Amino acid sequence: MAQYDVADRSAIVTGGASGIGAAVVEKFAGNGAKVVVADFDEVGGRAMVDKLTADGKTASFFKVDVAEPDQVEAMVRHAVDTYGGLHIAVNNAGIGGASAPTGEYGIDDWKKVIDINLNGVFYGLRYEIPAMLESGGGAIVNVASILGSVGFPNAPAYVAAKHGVVGLTKNAAIEYATQNIRVVSVGPGFIKTPLLDKNLDEETMKVIAGMHPVQRMGTPDEVANLITYLVSDEASFLTGGYYLVDGGYTAQ
Repeated sequence: MAQYDVADRSAIVTGGASGIGAAVVEKFAGNGAKVVVADFDEVGGRAMVDKLTADGKTASFFKVDVAEPDQVEAMVRHAVDTYGGLHIAVNNAGIGGASAPTGEYGIDDWKKVIDINLNGVFYGLRYEIPAMLESGGGAIVNVASILGSVGFPNAPAYVAAKHGVVGLTKNAAIEYATQNIRVVSVGPGFIKTPLLDKNLDEETMKVIAGMHPVQRMGTPDEVANLITYLVSDEASFLTGGYYLVDGGYTAQ
């Protein structure tokens, strides 16, 4: 496990019950942070908290639909009330959405992806930033995607949302750079998570792996290592950036 200094800091990780979010939660807690596992999946989220607390770590669960601003506000309030402030946030929750060309994409499908993947990140920033200002500063990582910089057929809503996350990150970083708040985004390539294992057959997985020059998909831990570094003091001069962890996908 990479050792970065996040000890005794309060952190929120949305989508923290599984995949990249779960790996981030474990890295943070393992390095001494007090973590709010925020997720719509109550069973998975509480199981994660039980695992961490049984191992002597500090964590709590908060059920949240990031598409609902009042729930996001309550999530941040929970972190502040429980741990005395907010110092770190990872806005990771997201969905893949429907697959269809732009000219055929369902309006409701579009709204759902934008609501969760883009609006959800904005709501996070909207409430996390004031809480961090009251805590003396902090660091925020917004989880975008390789599709925050390139297109991908039949995924117009996802691509638009992730491009929006990258732009929103840059804007917030500029606004709060002199107030001790850093905001960055990461762009994971295709990451091998339980969701992919469940929904894709072995042949499709091989094709996806081959899209990356390294000829494999990434792991949640590889993304979590980067995120843990980015929120730590070791990354104190980094803000506004978009950091790819994609096995060379976007270098082609």
